[in-house]
Amino acid sequence: MSVIRWILTIAIIAVSIVMTVVILMQEGRSQGLGAISGAAETYWGKNKGRSMEGFLEKFTTGLVIAFFLLAIFLDMQLF
Repeated sequence: MSVIRWILTIAIIAVSIVMTVVILMQEGRSQGLGAISGAAETYWGKNKGRSMEGFLEKFTTGLVIAFFLLAIFLDMQLF
């Protein structure tokens, strides 16, 4: 196995571990009965992109894209 393939393999393992931790850090989507009456529309709900939860969602999206790109490159067997 070439050095580049080893590096890509280690990178995909690292991305997988980090992605698992980040996904487990996120809150659940269940809002309970408050979503029916509109109580879910709070200050934190409106400014979600600036909060830690918004950052975790964006970071998860980036990790998923990196994971799929690494998987595709490893599957091509160019190295």
